[in-house]
Amino acid sequence: MRQAGRSLPEYRALRGEGSILDAIKRPDLAAEFTLQPVRRYGVDAAVLYSDIVVSSHAVGFGVDVAPGTGPVAQHPLRTTADLARLRPLDAETDMGYVLETIDILVDELEVPLLGFAGAPFTVASYLIEGRPSRTYENTFAMMRNEPVLWGNVMERLTQHAVELVDKQIRHGAKAFQIFDSWIGALDVDTYRANVLPHTRVLFAELLRLHPDVAGIHFGVGCSHLLEAMHAAGAAVLGVDQTVRLDEVRRRVGSDVVLQGNLDPAAVLAGRDAALAAADEVLAANAGHPGHIFNLGHGVTPQCDPDVLLAVVQHVHERTRR
Repeated sequence: MRQAGRSLPEYRALRGEGSILDAIKRPDLAAEFTLQPVRRYGVDAAVLYSDIVVSSHAVGFGVDVAPGTGPVAQHPLRTTADLARLRPLDAETDMGYVLETIDILVDELEVPLLGFAGAPFTVASYLIEGRPSRTYENTFAMMRNEPVLWGNVMERLTQHAVELVDKQIRHGAKAFQIFDSWIGALDVDTYRANVLPHTRVLFAELLRLHPDVAGIHFGVGCSHLLEAMHAAGAAVLGVDQTVRLDEVRRRVGSDVVLQGNLDPAAVLAGRDAALAAADEVLAANAGHPGHIFNLGHGVTPQCDPDVLLAVVQHVHERTRR
């Protein structure tokens, strides 16, 4: 997961205070933060150091990432007039610093680089609520009471994600992840009616542009949405720690490629607990070749880097032939 660097002392030494968006605007720094977990852990891919609201910030909507809080918009998106602040994205012009970071990384990395973008629903929830939320009351109100505006917001954010990932791939990313962190708040019918059509467009358009590049679709608390998420058309389904991998394949098909799903809490519990939990994940995968071993969610800042290193080494020993 992209947060792998947050627990590293070398990350904290360079990161300093302030918004992550400021660090992302410095390609040398963003490249270094991308490289740090790869150097430390010897993982098989690098995840671009970025953030899911970076495109909304880049077009001038008025959103920042407040340390200790998350994305915050002083003037949330509540009306059609507010949508004007969320203009279409031109990644080369608006986010050249992200693409410059990728250029640096492609020259330095010996493993593939994964780009990423925020999924339309999760980004919309931040822009509409104005800050992280547990109830999403304004988001649900727009979805139900102003369906035209909701559709326009989702279409605009879909354009952002497609444009950003397209340019990341053109600059050298070998795969990509779409983070829909908060879709677990939706029931299946609401997801299928209001979110899935846009997510399906996102993956279909990227598949059209880059037919040989795999996309990963990830959400949190989504065990009730797995069949619907699979219908979005991503090559890889990211799975959090709330459901076993064998159960996912039983429900959506034995040939599905999965990413996941070690519980981050097991890492916090120490080396022995983490390795035992990793073995449970591998057992649930049962040697299936379509598996990207990963956490079920992000690395917490409190994580012991030595425990994560032990997990990586253990998984490599158990799976490399």
